[in-house]
Amino acid sequence: MSAPRIAMVAGEASGDLLAGLVLDGLRARWPELQSTGIGGPQMAKRGFQAAWPSDKLAVHGYNMDVFLRLYELINIRKQLRERLLQERPAVFIGVDAPDFNLGLEAALKAQGVPTVHFVCPSIWAWRADRVEKIRRAADHVLCIFPFEPALLAEHGIAATYVGHPLASVIPLNPDRAAARQKLGLDAADDVVAILPGSRQSEIKYLALRFFQAAAQILPARPAIKFVVPAIPSLKERIEAIAAQAGMAGRVQIVAGQSHTVLAACDVTLIASGTATLEAALFKRPMVIAYNMHWLSWKLMQRKQLQPWVGLPNILCADFVVPELLQDAATPQALAKATLQWLDAKGSAKIAALEEKFTALHHTLQRDTAQLATHAIEKIIRA
Repeated sequence: MSAPRIAMVAGEASGDLLAGLVLDGLRARWPELQSTGIGGPQMAKRGFQAAWPSDKLAVHGYNMDVFLRLYELINIRKQLRERLLQERPAVFIGVDAPDFNLGLEAALKAQGVPTVHFVCPSIWAWRADRVEKIRRAADHVLCIFPFEPALLAEHGIAATYVGHPLASVIPLNPDRAAARQKLGLDAADDVVAILPGSRQSEIKYLALRFFQAAAQILPARPAIKFVVPAIPSLKERIEAIAAQAGMAGRVQIVAGQSHTVLAACDVTLIASGTATLEAALFKRPMVIAYNMHWLSWKLMQRKQLQPWVGLPNILCADFVVPELLQDAATPQALAKATLQWLDAKGSAKIAALEEKFTALHHTLQRDTAQLATHAIEKIIRA
């Protein structure tokens, strides 16, 4: 079989990384592969020809930025759809970005272009209404969690579990000593990693609570070290919030390095999201928190499909780590839950949690690039 021409769309840096991984597998199978669409620098390194950069799709939620750019996004999708219907690629692969990709995939699939969607939308957590959209859009879904193919099969959607890429990036046995040395921390230090999120809205609703919790931990552990990995563009704002909580000079705020910080810590106070899965893969105890505008919270509650919100709890089907959400996420409660983990250092409780997270790591660790390539090749040959 000659090298196929494929089209891809990846939004944001995370989608660019995932798409780069898929391209590695496809180019190993077909060295002369041609690929085009919307992508970022990681895809470009693999020879991808981007008609538009992936950061064009990097908008979040329902805010003025989205509405101002809605026409532009619709126009880009229309132009790309018309181009791909003329070029007829062997397959279209939509990587995450479901609000953009599912509509595009549906239009292409309706005209006979095979479609694959990589990363199943969280229909098992919040968005059950997307099932029908996925069925109309994708000939095949590549799933990063092991329970998703069976769930999609219930709705007549073909899918393949390809593992979670993070499980291959994060070592099974993280080197805590090396991470602490890199951050200038001593081996004997009690270290709390504070991760209030990577979006402006998360910082707005969580950062002050997290730093106020840290201030309440200090009297019980005066020598404790707090480390915050911050996106460079948010670093100054986070520093100001720490000062507002009376923690100026008591927290170490570093640019990026979230994996180093998670490897170094004893426990993390962390916003619900993908970072909680990273913390689990680093085998770290955590306190998961989330807070948002009260109206958004009411709407989310109505859509919630299971008792857990944090990914480690969802994947373990149990409250293996505490979740403090909305009104429950008070500084007092956050401090208390964090201190309970610190008090348990070296205990059977910590050992049991590490065992659960190690088993989870093994479950998620697969050759994602190869498995994805095999599934995509079947779609191309069908």
